[in-house]
Amino acid sequence: QVQLVESGGDLVPAGGSLRLSCTASGRTFSNYAMGWFRQAPGKEREFVASISWGGDSTLYAASVKGRLTISRDNVKNTVYLQMNSLKPEDTAVYYCNFLKSYGSRQPAFDYWGQGAQVTVSS
Repeated sequence: QVQLVESGGDLVPAGGSLRLSCTASGRTFSNYAMGWFRQAPGKEREFVASISWGGDSTLYAASVKGRLTISRDNVKNTVYLQMNSLKPEDTAVYYCNFLKSYGSRQPAFDYWGQGAQVTVSS
């Protein structure tokens, strides 16, 4: 059974930083590319960033490139999202998931954790 537990969300001022964590279980973590997604109020969930199974390749949505950094620890079965220079438009619930493939930007499973709420004040 897939389990995804996100943490690290908070209320921060514009320009601030946060580090999100997601611990995944139920599948062999190191066999999968991993991704971060976010859903803002009244909007659909959108892709944010992805990382290859080995951690050597990353992809980002244009809106976050240069400000957010995805990384992973295959020993701890954890994927991270370092968020710098945060903007009010980054306010959303952030989710992680296993990916169908590194370049697909599509979740492998139709299951989502509780997410991490990030609120950026102006």
